[in-house]
Amino acid sequence: MNRYILKRIVGMILVMFIVLTIVFVIVRLAPGDPASLMLGPDATPEEAAALREKMGLNQPIFVQYIGFMLQILRGDLGTSIFFNQPVTTVLAGRAEPTIFLTTFSLFIAVVIALPIGILSAYKRGSWFDQGALSTAMLAASVPSFWTGLMLQQYFGTELGWFPVAGYGGPDSTFFQRMGYLILPSIVLGIVNSALILRFSRASMLDVMSDDYVRTARAKGMSETRVVLRHAFKNALIPIVTVIGLAFALLISGAVVTERVFNLPGIGSLVVGAVLRRDYPMIQGTLVVVAGLYVLINFMIDMVYLIIDPRVKY
Repeated sequence: MNRYILKRIVGMILVMFIVLTIVFVIVRLAPGDPASLMLGPDATPEEAAALREKMGLNQPIFVQYIGFMLQILRGDLGTSIFFNQPVTTVLAGRAEPTIFLTTFSLFIAVVIALPIGILSAYKRGSWFDQGALSTAMLAASVPSFWTGLMLQQYFGTELGWFPVAGYGGPDSTFFQRMGYLILPSIVLGIVNSALILRFSRASMLDVMSDDYVRTARAKGMSETRVVLRHAFKNALIPIVTVIGLAFALLISGAVVTERVFNLPGIGSLVVGAVLRRDYPMIQGTLVVVAGLYVLINFMIDMVYLIIDPRVKY
């Protein structure tokens, strides 16, 4: 098992090295002078020269690359041009809405998808199965921004049950802020439940016809015990994989929903940074999101060891 974990850690380090290299190259490949692009068309040559000096852009490319890597190893993601603050500080201030939105959305998606996916596989070919698959395809096909606008119109404007947009004022309590996340969480939860539902159904179908399932039925076990204890337990690895990937995708893919509901999260921050050409902010966010992807995949691999001991061999 220790060898398996060590291999996964080495793989994480290698992936992050490649990601950091790509991020470094993308910023340097931007057409024109990066300093002038960051400062905008109204910047003077002296201001551009000062920024190039500050960011080390006037040094040889190899020296810049080594400096960039050492800077990341120190945990320094640079300083935002627009906010004039460290990128880590800005990201930390915007992380709360995105983290809670992602968590709530994944919870809703799992609560919707897992029971329906299991029951759909058990009732394969029935009207319930066909209806579940059709609904999943519809949920995956409808744009999330349209679903968000419809929920805003009906539940926010007409019924007044939930806030339409924003994240509350500075004096809002924790529960008041969480109320602003209900509608966007439902939107993302519905969209991502389609993928989890289809994977859950497919994984359950793969194991429902195996010998140990027929043996369990032959012993007179109840259908609930056969499905949940034997079939579902052995179908968990693909399901855990897709849930983990959905969580990673939600972190970086909530940009549109955050914009629709005017949430001050990381997604809105990245969009604003792109429009303002705040390259240090873009660069730092890419590194953080990539790191989260790698970390979540590592955690999924560790969960494999728990749900299926054969993985360690």
